[in-house]
Amino acid sequence: MNLSLRPSARLPKFISDWPSTMLNRDFPDIESDLFPSRLGINVPSVNIRETPKDYVLEVAAPGLERKDFNIEVKNNTLSISAEKEEEKEEKKEKDGYSRKEYSFNSFCRSFSLPEDAKEGDIDAKYENGILKVTIPKIKETPAKPSKKIPVS
Repeated sequence: MNLSLRPSARLPKFISDWPSTMLNRDFPDIESDLFPSRLGINVPSVNIRETPKDYVLEVAAPGLERKDFNIEVKNNTLSISAEKEEEKEEKKEKDGYSRKEYSFNSFCRSFSLPEDAKEGDIDAKYENGILKVTIPKIKETPAKPSKKIPVS
């Protein structure tokens, strides 16, 4: 499978490269590793699997709704993004205080599609905090039998 993660043009380079730089270090840097989360930016985990008929992406995005997602295909690139803004207000007249908080979360992930992807038939479903994107193949790929390799 030739699905590959590419940095999004919407996020600054230090943010889009953050997951790979964190994983390529021997020891995590707590200050810099926490920096993107302080900005309210969450990069969801994505599971990618291939079947004989299609490619399936599972994006972990709890707390969102179907309307929050934007999924586009352009120039052989699949982009999945979401934005959610929440506002909470609490007032207690008796105690004489009020509190108003808001949060804004967004993300964007982009994937290069393989040559055998059928772009016009991509399907997306959001259920139980998981966005499942199914990318059908133009031609079904037969499963290759496994081969045991001895260790010498």
